[in-house]
Amino acid sequence: MTDSAKIMYLNPVGYDTYDHVFADMVQRHKLPGSQVHITSLTPRNGAFTHIEYRSYEAMVTRDIIRATRIAAREGFDALAIGCFYDTALYEARELSGDMVVTAPCMASVEIAASLANRFGIIVGRRKWVDQMQATVRNNGHGDRLSGFYHVELGVNEFQVDHARTKERLVAAGRKAVEEDYAEALILGCTMEVGFYKELEGELGVPVIDPSIAAFKRAEYAAMLKLQCGWKPSRKWSCEAPPEDEIARIGIFDDDPIGNRLIVPAKAEPGFAA
Repeated sequence: MTDSAKIMYLNPVGYDTYDHVFADMVQRHKLPGSQVHITSLTPRNGAFTHIEYRSYEAMVTRDIIRATRIAAREGFDALAIGCFYDTALYEARELSGDMVVTAPCMASVEIAASLANRFGIIVGRRKWVDQMQATVRNNGHGDRLSGFYHVELGVNEFQVDHARTKERLVAAGRKAVEEDYAEALILGCTMEVGFYKELEGELGVPVIDPSIAAFKRAEYAAMLKLQCGWKPSRKWSCEAPPEDEIARIGIFDDDPIGNRLIVPAKAEPGFAA
């Protein structure tokens, strides 16, 4: 039995500025035995800084699948796809082999449901709601959702003026808690490390950061795989495509990873590129 898990946190854009934010998050929250690679996509197929639009998601889906295959070949136990749309989650799972794949929305609602009977989700823009609502329902938690609360800030705008961002998030959270009786909140976009704690202090309910949720859910799944032998199913709807067919098609195995930061096991200080 081992407690040494190998996990990849994939930032599914061709823009590596946020990789250090995710590395800092992992450093603070991982188990000592976990080795974690924070990766982002190469910008050669488009220097996306976000994938708020379905058309952007469609463009990066191929590289998410390719990154999944690389992680599986490198022996990772779990992969977290770092977008609250849960972009390409089910597609990646088909090709993940024995590696577990998860993503922020799925992970966050599972955690929220374990903490409260009713939760709300604070999102950047009204644009996001339709797709995220479908994801929550697909994960079986639609009845627990008090609502979506948008603050009309895009992904890039969240980092421009933190005071303005906090003011809008607190106002949205108060509406969720005081008017719609949400007992927990989920942030539909990652802020700076630890920001969720500030909101908890203001609002008095658990506030779930989606990047932490996705990472810890991946780490937990990795530990269950290693300790209990629970690996992904490859039956029926989870069936993987035939490898000989993938080889014949010939576009699945190009390397899409542009940047990689490694947070080592045993809680060693710092991280190496």
